[in-house]
Amino acid sequence: MASVKIVVSDPKTGKTYQKELKEKKEKTLINYKIGSVFDAGVIDFPAYRFEITGGTDKDGFPMRKGFMGNERKRILVSTGQGIREKKKGVRRRKMVCGSTISENTAQINCKIIKYGSAKIESFFEQSKEEKTESS
Repeated sequence: MASVKIVVSDPKTGKTYQKELKEKKEKTLINYKIGSVFDAGVIDFPAYRFEITGGTDKDGFPMRKGFMGNERKRILVSTGQGIREKKKGVRRRKMVCGSTISENTAQINCKIIKYGSAKIESFFEQSKEEKTESS
């Protein structure tokens, strides 16, 4: 499995935070679907709960809710991600991947459902410090 980035959005402040997951932590999220709520303690956010809102695969194709599985397919769509047609009723074929997280997922987008005791910024300040030390 390639490295996975998790993007967490905070609905209270409107800010988003990004962190790269370690390989052991990535495997705990496999087979979750868009809309699933999970305990974020498994990825080092104790007492938090996140909801999966989307993501992309290793080649940048977006995950689409309602499209089962984890493979890529060209589907005929009229609304949704990547569609901004000016004429009403126009449909296009778009390449999307399924709503299930797999080994090919490169980014997972989440939002906070339940807040923990520690502030969310404190978890991401640690990852910034680790990056500057390794550079």
